[in-house]
Amino acid sequence: MTIQAPSIDQIRRIAAGYELDFTPEELRSLVDFMVEIKRSYDALDRLAEPFQQVKYPRDPGYRPAPDENPHNAWYWKTDIVGAAQGPLKGKRIAVKDNICVAGVPMMNGTRLLEGYAPEVDATVITRILDAGGKIVGKAACEDLCLSGASHTTKLGAVRNPRRPTHSSGGSSSGSAVLLATGEADMALGSDQGGSIRIPSSWTGVYGLKPTYGLVPYTGIFPIEITLDHCGPMARSIGDVAALLAVIAGRDGLDPRQVDVRVGDYVGAVRNADVRGLRIGVVKEGFGHPESEVVVDTKVRQAAQRFLDLGAVLGEVSIPMHRIGYDIWATILLEGSTDLMFRGHGMGTNWQGYYTTSLLDAFASAFRSRANDLAETGKLNLLMAEHVRQYHSGRYYAKAQNLRPLLREAYNVALREFDVLLMPTVPFRATRIPSKDSSFQEIVARARDRIDANTAPFDASGHPALSMPCALADDLPIGMMLIGRHWNEAIVLRAGQAIADAMDWTVV
Repeated sequence: MTIQAPSIDQIRRIAAGYELDFTPEELRSLVDFMVEIKRSYDALDRLAEPFQQVKYPRDPGYRPAPDENPHNAWYWKTDIVGAAQGPLKGKRIAVKDNICVAGVPMMNGTRLLEGYAPEVDATVITRILDAGGKIVGKAACEDLCLSGASHTTKLGAVRNPRRPTHSSGGSSSGSAVLLATGEADMALGSDQGGSIRIPSSWTGVYGLKPTYGLVPYTGIFPIEITLDHCGPMARSIGDVAALLAVIAGRDGLDPRQVDVRVGDYVGAVRNADVRGLRIGVVKEGFGHPESEVVVDTKVRQAAQRFLDLGAVLGEVSIPMHRIGYDIWATILLEGSTDLMFRGHGMGTNWQGYYTTSLLDAFASAFRSRANDLAETGKLNLLMAEHVRQYHSGRYYAKAQNLRPLLREAYNVALREFDVLLMPTVPFRATRIPSKDSSFQEIVARARDRIDANTAPFDASGHPALSMPCALADDLPIGMMLIGRHWNEAIVLRAGQAIADAMDWTVV
């Protein structure tokens, strides 16, 4: 296979789209030059593309039947056994279905990728298998991961095991549910606006969005290269720490990773003494227009436990936290459209490992079947195209220019306090829309400002842990702990201390 040599008519049509004028002679000259350029493409076709080594044998697994998948949390089941020994020996790990596992179907929640199977393992998969873990399947996720709720995945809503009429949160919806139901011991999620922490909060499990760049994103379907995070989820902070210790660190293939600093996460959890630790309760994390009083109250009550443990508790005001959502939303909207839709899922202008088969599969489907996109994807695509046509990307650029100010606002607070604290999500799990719901309701439930507190930390890059702290009407409430860049250890230590001090299921 090689690229097609352009014809004069094809170049004329392309030029017209850019309002470029050429004489017939100039068009013929352009095509002649392009034939010369094509030789470089022909040369590439004769070269073998390097592939990441697939080290552990596996069969493709199977799509579980409904009676084996009551909450619709599985996309695919597997039984991939890693090394004979290692720190994850005996652990069953579910993998969010935007992460490549060689030979195993990967849908990323969208009909556009149905039937695709990658030929490579993501770096995080290799590291888990090298550490003795067992990959037990692909967890369902939202359509292209563009939802904070759990009803947009094209194979049906992922249901909250505590109340199946309600959302499990998104976009790592299946990962959280498989943990909450005990079908997996650990799980991988990804987080661009809260997609690890939101489902963790709504299902009562633990989920960490690490510092930006700590965990390599190689082999994972991206959304926005400056917002992409991959991280661990589990039923205990100890298991979150153990999984993070395995997947963290530079792989040399991901441009998101600069000056990576790995900590002693397992040791931090073993030594969960927080005496003298300074905990800052962020005023702006509470009292959103959409906040539930019970959520704000329960999180503040949980924060008081730090005093009993000898920590210092104080309130801190970070006004820019409320603007952080808007900075993030602009970056996500325009950046994700450029990378996923215009860039066919991979984009350009970054140096690292491109999963070319994934690029080809997504590009082909998007060109021919764009109507298969979820409503959330269609909204993002059209809004981003509108803004780009009329404003030429200046708002994306302005948001990126404001990003360091947001980061520094948190850094200032983190010079006074060791850990910041707020609700993960301002309200509890919402009802899943019915199958005959309107376009407006489907999109509204997917947005809902679920990520008002989580999304700013995707923009700032700070590590943030969601942990369950209470129940109200049998629906979990999550508390979020935020730390300095590369200091996941102190966040995990603080979380473990609170987890040891209370039973959140009776609070």
